[in-house]
Amino acid sequence: MNKTLLLVDGSSYLYRAFHAMPDLRNAQGNPTGAIYGMINMLRRLRTDYAAAYMACVFDAKGKTFRDELYADYKANRASMPEDLVKQIEPIHEAVKAMGWPILMIEGVEADDVIGTLAVEAVKHGMNTVISTGDKDLAQLVNEHVTLINTMSNEKLDREAVIAKFGVPPERIVDYLTLVGDAVDNVPGVDKVGPKTAVKWINQYGSLDGIIENADKITGAVGNNLRNALDWLPKGRELVTVKTDCDLVKHMTSIPESLAQKPEDKAAMIEFFTRNGFKTWLRELTAEVSKEQQSAGESNPQGALFANEAVMEPIVTHYETVLTQEQLDQWLDKINRAEMTAVDTETTSLEAIQAELVGISLCCEPGIAAYIPVAHRYQDAPGQLSRDEVLVRLRPWLEDPSKPKVGQHLKYDGHVFANYGIDIKGIVHDTLLESYVFESHKSHDMDSLALRHLERKTIPYQDVCGKGASQICFDQVSIERATEYAAEDADITLQLHHAMWPYIADNEKLRFIYEKIELPTSIVLRKMERNGVLVDTALLNAQSSELGKRMLEIEREAYELAGQPFNLNSPKQIGEIFFDKLKLPVVKKTPSGTPSTDEEVLQKLAEDYPLPKILLDYRSLSKLKSTYTDKLPRMINARTGRVHTNYAQAVAVTGRLSSNEPNLQNIPIRTAEGRRIREAFVAPSGSVIMSADYSQIELRIMAHLSGDENMLRAFAEGEDIHRATAAEIFSLAPSEVGSEQRRYAKVINFGLIYGMSAFGLASNLGVERAAAQMYIEKYFQRFSGVKRFMDDTRTQAKAHGYVETVFGRRLWLPEINSPNGPRRQGAERAAINAPMQGTAADLIKLSMIAVQDWLEAEKLQSKMIMQVHDELVLEVPETELEIVREKIPALMAGVAQLRVPLIAEVGIGKNWDEAH
Repeated sequence: MNKTLLLVDGSSYLYRAFHAMPDLRNAQGNPTGAIYGMINMLRRLRTDYAAAYMACVFDAKGKTFRDELYADYKANRASMPEDLVKQIEPIHEAVKAMGWPILMIEGVEADDVIGTLAVEAVKHGMNTVISTGDKDLAQLVNEHVTLINTMSNEKLDREAVIAKFGVPPERIVDYLTLVGDAVDNVPGVDKVGPKTAVKWINQYGSLDGIIENADKITGAVGNNLRNALDWLPKGRELVTVKTDCDLVKHMTSIPESLAQKPEDKAAMIEFFTRNGFKTWLRELTAEVSKEQQSAGESNPQGALFANEAVMEPIVTHYETVLTQEQLDQWLDKINRAEMTAVDTETTSLEAIQAELVGISLCCEPGIAAYIPVAHRYQDAPGQLSRDEVLVRLRPWLEDPSKPKVGQHLKYDGHVFANYGIDIKGIVHDTLLESYVFESHKSHDMDSLALRHLERKTIPYQDVCGKGASQICFDQVSIERATEYAAEDADITLQLHHAMWPYIADNEKLRFIYEKIELPTSIVLRKMERNGVLVDTALLNAQSSELGKRMLEIEREAYELAGQPFNLNSPKQIGEIFFDKLKLPVVKKTPSGTPSTDEEVLQKLAEDYPLPKILLDYRSLSKLKSTYTDKLPRMINARTGRVHTNYAQAVAVTGRLSSNEPNLQNIPIRTAEGRRIREAFVAPSGSVIMSADYSQIELRIMAHLSGDENMLRAFAEGEDIHRATAAEIFSLAPSEVGSEQRRYAKVINFGLIYGMSAFGLASNLGVERAAAQMYIEKYFQRFSGVKRFMDDTRTQAKAHGYVETVFGRRLWLPEINSPNGPRRQGAERAAINAPMQGTAADLIKLSMIAVQDWLEAEKLQSKMIMQVHDELVLEVPETELEIVREKIPALMAGVAQLRVPLIAEVGIGKNWDEAH
């Protein structure tokens, strides 16, 4: 800390903050979004990166030396928005009050001041951390200088710069000179993009080397280079960050001028009061009061509070709405609000079964209301009628022009739908904001509040208890319910303000959030409500058959073991295996006893009959308990259907997770599993349609890797496994046998899951040397795939995440772990995650496209399930022709990859037939 200088690119920060929340205003109507965002980012930065020295650097007014050098420099930039202009001075005021030294040097840009400070810091034995979103500053990175981007959680040291740009920091100027800078209106070489620039720099060593060899570069791009030779020296000067600015007039020296200063709490309190930042005001006031009490001061001389009104403790105002007058006031408030946080309290976690107990609302931080409608306990005060409240709220809830934010609004949408209300105007969901921004972390409200607001919220268990003594929310006192429920709405709004800037400023994350996750949530709610029809009689018959087969297996196991034993007891199985039958010990449990888990049984089953029989028994037992016994009990009495829940914010890859019941894990490779799918049926007059992407992850690999052989195979419509076998075994496709194709299929899928030679040998049943030979041949023929895998590992190590085609971030916390197995596991995940994540994005885009089309055409067909790369629909026979024709086209058209997307459709009276 004592040797670190923390520099903030203030000009970059204020634009990001403004564009993230352009509509935020205080009570007087003055814009405050940029101010709020700037303070929020600086507070978080100071927490995450402790430094003894710091500065916030802004661009000064007026022209710089670059304008003199090139008259059209930044000529295409729009003038600063008026609402941002109004916030510049308050931002400077806030930054100073927070203890940050501010620097603005005339004649140069903020980048140049930062560059100069970074060079000067080395002379004082200091390292520099620069917080910015500006790619130009990557040229400053060295062993003493690191860039961080708080919006994207990106950290750029030398290796990360190479991984991101393809060239080291000392060649970033050359790179920028070639590609130009559209933002600053600095031309590069016409038609030269990042790939060409990197290729030339790596081939010729530097820009000077490229210029010297310009005559050797052929084609149109070579002509463009030669035409730009006179411009390149000036272009290089424009993109080069100065590191020798004269700072003497503005500061004495780094240690003295940039030493960290304490916050001016009096100034901050006055500033928060003036701008309406009530949550921060409340927190800071409480902190100051505590400090004064600790010092034994009731009203010390030179008190921090110049404004007497501020001396009173700032208390959160949470209102219980019990009268028509109060309800009218809140209806007026939410109808005028720019955005309202809404939340429900209910009797059940199962949304479709839940009964509404109360509704909470919040339009501004710190002020919220709770409307109880169904608390049922002795001496509960009078409450407004639930029906009456919903009638009054319905117009607002169903108005798409009234912006709403919530935490997991899919659940609340179900609750309102239970009363015939279709909530619209959902513009934000903090669960999904967290999921898109940091998918590898917890997304529950308590965790989010602690992480982003440093606020400990009231846990549900503190309100309702836990375990056998837990009460339903309708038994909670209304006073306590208000504290809890109103806080939920308040915190939700604050969380949105804290998280949204990080997404809004990143084009890729914003696309994932706005175009994929938010609309998917709405589609999922509809799909969950549709439910799926199951044949109870068939399931009961299957359950009986499974039970009989399990009894037969039990008897077979007794014979092989030479005695009866409990097939569900690991202890008894261990005694039979290792004490009586003397089977080899494959591995041990943490307590040191021989393990009998699935992996062990799989290994032993290769050579011994009893472990194989036990595997069969466990498989049948799981099917019976999870599906044939359980599904009939899960039929909703009101709808006569089974309604699963699709968890949207669980899998890091973006995949949906079905639960209660899990409809995505019904085995398809076993006859028993397929028979369970027979029980998922269509009602009379309708059919089940299954629409499934064909070989989607391999197609994504072809797109990402750009491998010529793989691209060609898909473009020509070849059987990819046969094509792979032909490449590996040096055969014509027509000569490939079924066994060779099987090998190729295992290799194709195994390698994209990061399978090693050992794993491949095990899967193919061959020697490890043979498996290694297959892998080497594969990579010889598909060199683009090998290059992609190597590059992906490098980028994952540099950034801590990989990305899908659409920009979803797939975090890999263990990618740089000192623990070998964990690191290797993360490396394998790094290879597969872009494929699996892109497939998840594609199927979500397909769901959105299909739902939009079904509604636009006013069809009765409906989606009832999503299973990884497959959509399952229930289609009236009268609509079959149009739906069968349209669905594959919709799914194939959601994205343009370098290979064609193909969706295949199956039809049947049940799910198994349709597959």
